[in-house]
Amino acid sequence: MIIQTAVEAEVDAFLGRALYQRAAAVTADVSGGEESPVRPGYRNGHCPTTVKTTSGPITIARPKLRGTTEKFASRLFGTGITRTHALEALVIASFVRGLSTRDVEGTLADALGPEAALSKSTVSTICQAIVAEYDAWCRRDLAAVELDYLFLDASHFKMHDGQRAEPILAAWGITTAGRPVFVGLAVAGSESTDGWHDFLTDLVARGLRPPLLIVSDGAPGLISAAEQVLAPSLRQRCLVPRARNVLAKGSASDKAEVKAAYWQIFDLTEMGDDVMPGQQLVDWVQQRIDAFAETWAARYPAAVKCLLSDRQSLTTYLRFPTEHHKRVRHSNFIERTFGETRRRVKVIGRFPGETSCVSLVWAVLDRAARVRRGFTTTSNGLRILHDLRRALLHPPAQLHQTDDPALAPVTEAA
Repeated sequence: MIIQTAVEAEVDAFLGRALYQRAAAVTADVSGGEESPVRPGYRNGHCPTTVKTTSGPITIARPKLRGTTEKFASRLFGTGITRTHALEALVIASFVRGLSTRDVEGTLADALGPEAALSKSTVSTICQAIVAEYDAWCRRDLAAVELDYLFLDASHFKMHDGQRAEPILAAWGITTAGRPVFVGLAVAGSESTDGWHDFLTDLVARGLRPPLLIVSDGAPGLISAAEQVLAPSLRQRCLVPRARNVLAKGSASDKAEVKAAYWQIFDLTEMGDDVMPGQQLVDWVQQRIDAFAETWAARYPAAVKCLLSDRQSLTTYLRFPTEHHKRVRHSNFIERTFGETRRRVKVIGRFPGETSCVSLVWAVLDRAARVRRGFTTTSNGLRILHDLRRALLHPPAQLHQTDDPALAPVTEAA
């Protein structure tokens, strides 16, 4: 979008008029007897042009000109657009610096020289388009989004001068077709039940239906809100932060051994290809949790207590297809992407405001979700998901019970 907007603005400046504006009308507006800045020539459509970027090739629509007295050459790309690193630097720096018009203009001048600087109006148009795109994304209809898995997480950023860091709540999921989708993003005053409840209620109001499984950390407000708003869904507690919690309550000398023992609980390799998801597998891993507790309770009772609290939510993923286990037992995708965002923020300390912060986080998460690998499901996995969907989201209506033995066969048949 930034590359396309920049090139269109250059053509406007070269011809002396905007798209669909007639040269005669522009000349008539020139006052004071000055020479008209309008050049002869006209636009003649666009042609697709490939630009090689560090993230792969992208295609832009390059304007074609006819009837000009001199050849148009882009100050940004020259006569032939084939490769750009400067504009990529502009994109990254503009996000990191909070989409400030002055900063974007300065970054472009640093990268390409003063002669290639865009006008303030063009930079402002680019920044406004990014914010407008985010605003439209926040209002889009979610009725067509049907999820098997919903991942929820939050990260804190400094958005206001002199204030503490505030959370940004994020949700992304895997559809029933196995495709990743970025679902929602919002700023909240805190990770309280009310904050998460408002966030999830907005998603539901726009048409989002309950998923089969919600994957999150152990934040009490998040758990409470999810159980209220998305009551039919199962809940999986992310194993990674739980591992950190357990290890934090043990000695550094035993850290490696405790860590290995923790992950051994959830290692199913010894079962070979005979792993069958379901309650029996859940019970088997719960027995391993008991064995871990028995081994370490005497030495690290606090760590064992931490593991045993909310223990059932650690094994919910075992009811789902085996091929999905390693990807639905944690919410690392959002955590890693938030980490990338925080690394960018370190160079500025805090954002200029809430809008710039949420725009950056949205841009990073949206791009990451687009390139995220989807889920592949076997025929047996599809059957498991279908059975779970029917049991959780579309349970059969309870039959009317009667004490009359004569009606029992009729009720049973019905």
